[in-house]
Amino acid sequence: MLDSIVTAIQTFFLETVGEELCVFFCSMIPIIELRGAIPLGAAIGLPWWLSYFLSVVGNMLPVPIILLFVKAVITWMGKSKVKFFNKVADFLNKRVEKRRGQIEKYSFWGVCFFVAVPLPVTGAWTGSLVAAMIDMKFWKALLSCLLGVMIAGVIMTVISYGALAVFFS
Repeated sequence: MLDSIVTAIQTFFLETVGEELCVFFCSMIPIIELRGAIPLGAAIGLPWWLSYFLSVVGNMLPVPIILLFVKAVITWMGKSKVKFFNKVADFLNKRVEKRRGQIEKYSFWGVCFFVAVPLPVTGAWTGSLVAAMIDMKFWKALLSCLLGVMIAGVIMTVISYGALAVFFS
């Protein structure tokens, strides 16, 4: 059953939208982000520079939207009559408040290096959420996330393609 689902998804993405858009869209998905898109590009045989470019652009596409609207969405969820939304908003607010001082202390570089670490739940989605919740200025947050995504992209490209392939192909 699971194999047929995986095959259907793979067929849809690779045959319907193509390899390049598959990598691009994959990099936009929370948690997977560029950390999964670059290895996918390597696995399907895309050149390293194309996987890197598509993944960085795709990973950054949701960031401005998150920076502009996530705080309002979380505030709305906190005031909602739906208990699940209340719990999610409360959880996010408590996590940010608990670490607010540390996050604000390192502000630009803290968000940048948080996004740059190529581990699950440390990508551009979470970094931009944190930046928005601590009221970091939009352009500063956007640049911080972009720099972090680019660093994570270099790390993942070297891991996925190998250092020699990146520098000598």
